[in-house]
Amino acid sequence: MPSFEQFRDRVQAFRKEGKKLFASTSFQGHSVPMLHMLMRIDPTVPVYYVNTGYLFPETLRFRDTLKELLGLNFIGLRPLVPKSQQLNAEGALMYSWDPDRCSYLNKVQPMERVLAEHDVWINGVRGDQSAARKAMKVEQPAAYGCLRYHPVLDWNARMVHAYIKEHDLPPHPLEAEGYLSIGDMPYTRKAMEGYDARTSRWYGLKKTECGLNTDLGADLTKQP
Repeated sequence: MPSFEQFRDRVQAFRKEGKKLFASTSFQGHSVPMLHMLMRIDPTVPVYYVNTGYLFPETLRFRDTLKELLGLNFIGLRPLVPKSQQLNAEGALMYSWDPDRCSYLNKVQPMERVLAEHDVWINGVRGDQSAARKAMKVEQPAAYGCLRYHPVLDWNARMVHAYIKEHDLPPHPLEAEGYLSIGDMPYTRKAMEGYDARTSRWYGLKKTECGLNTDLGADLTKQP
């Protein structure tokens, strides 16, 4: 793949500049190529994921599979606000009545500290996944003075599948059941006719992002 050499060279340049790097993942099947390339380039880069408490058991098992296969240092983050404090007066969890706030507490807030402690965030978003991601650049300022680096931004689904096939990488176990975009259980649905991967993920909501790639995708230090 043409992006591998660029990815390798950029990581090496960041290292020479003394930058502190980290990567993130949600353990989706289509994110495996980026993780595999990172393993080939520098397996010491820590890879953070947010264990929201709503991940599918299959996702956690897939994490373990990738840990054994790739040997990367996966570091789980947990929400700072317990679920007992995410209830309304009727006892319903926040995801059912304020999904944006739920995403912030369970996904965005746990990641904020990581950005503040690092210089470069290696992120596997692709421009063909959503309008918000299509507008991103390969490198752009992010929150807390961190730089976001998107090594596979220009990849498409065909390239992802070709890389997976070439390197015999495993699929997420839920893909065989018809899931194309796999996140938290309350917001994840099987693919449906007329819906792409992202919109079937957030079915019934005016929402296509959890906030990690929007709220933390801008340089908040420059905002009033």
